Amino acid sequence: MGLRWSDVDLPGRALFVRQTLQRTDHGLEFVPPKTHRSSRPLPLSTLAVRALESQRVRQAKERLAAGEVWTDLGLVFASTIGTAMEPRNVNRRFEQLRATAGLDWLHLHDLRHAFATFLLDQGEELRTVMELLGHSTIRMTADTYGHVLPARARQAASAIDRVLGEEGTA
Repeated sequence: MGLRWSDVDLPGRALFVRQTLQRTDHGLEFVPPKTHRSSRPLPLSTLAVRALESQRVRQAKERLAAGEVWTDLGLVFASTIGTAMEPRNVNRRFEQLRATAGLDWLHLHDLRHAFATFLLDQGEELRTVMELLGHSTIRMTADTYGHVLPARARQAASAIDRVLGEEGTA
């Protein structure tokens, strides 16, 4: 929610986490990421780049509609007048979309877990997933997503059979 357009490199397909939006005693404030490790470049998929390009177009229309009321904070995801979005409103909107889709079991943070699980299931290295999630240790990633690894181990065993010419005997 603290992502600014200046932190996004669409041609280079990356974004840089440089701040977050947090509720404090003084209201919503931009603060540095939790840890030094949190402040890192993240690669963007082609789908993410397209979504961000669409967001830029949508936001330009909102800026025109708001006119002089627009507050330019340079945020990628801003209110319809350019200010920081209230996190509770984001959560409410997610809940509405989730309910409409009939996914009563899904929580916003589950999307992060799905991201990691899908990457591991597709054969990405544990270290790569650790880096993308910003975990401090590979053990944290393994402990959290270890349920995906047994299937990968079975695939590795089958790969040995293929290499040694024993395909189909296991």
